[in-house]
Amino acid sequence: MIKRISQIAFAFTMVLMLVSCKNTKQKLQEYVVTYNKTIAPSFRADDVTLTTARGYINDDKIELRFETNLEQNEANKSAAVISFPKLIKQMIDKDQIPRQLIEEGVQFDVYFLADDNTVLDKEILKGESLKDFLK
Repeated sequence: MIKRISQIAFAFTMVLMLVSCKNTKQKLQEYVVTYNKTIAPSFRADDVTLTTARGYINDDKIELRFETNLEQNEANKSAAVISFPKLIKQMIDKDQIPRQLIEEGVQFDVYFLADDNTVLDKEILKGESLKDFLK
């Protein structure tokens, strides 16, 4: 009797574990929804007016956009090249950009945009480049 109960409990546990496991595409989709609902509305950084996430499930890619109130000029572009990677590192450290997704092969295309939506700086986070941001 105890052996039978143990077998049933083991089978139930295995089914539960399989059902609760999420694949990378599900995690990607869940991250985008969570980012736009919880992180983006409360996000604060110098000159950033809006941030949004967009997921590309078939490409295993997430696009993060940071819209700013900065004009598109060389001074702001030079400053962005220095400050934007620091902002990304802080977000990785706070798990606002999850290392686990990057390690599972999801690429993050992260854009720092001027007030006219032109690119001040762009960073691509994938497995190899993650080490550079964690230095």
